[in-house]
Amino acid sequence: HPVSQALSEAFENMKKRFKTGVFKDPTTFYFSLGEAEDQKWVLKANSDSCEITQGKADDADCFLKTSEDLFLKLIGGKWKPGVMDFMRGKIKSNDPTRLQLLKDAFV
Repeated sequence: HPVSQALSEAFENMKKRFKTGVFKDPTTFYFSLGEAEDQKWVLKANSDSCEITQGKADDADCFLKTSEDLFLKLIGGKWKPGVMDFMRGKIKSNDPTRLQLLKDAFV
């Protein structure tokens, strides 16, 4: 599947916006994005750095599944998922609390 240009740029931008000290422990996020869920990305973060790669993670601490559009809004600070978004299936995650760290770690 072709890599989404918008996602590629967004992840590159996230590396520049990373704020140290938010993550106390090394944490792995796995993102499955898009309608066909063909955009798979892994974010590994610790207290002083983050690494983003394309692909799957079997050992992720937190997974996030949503549309590409909503993900871009989420990391851009334009959308904060609420309980109803989770209930309606617009966004799925095994650890919504950790998602909050994602928002805090990228300024």
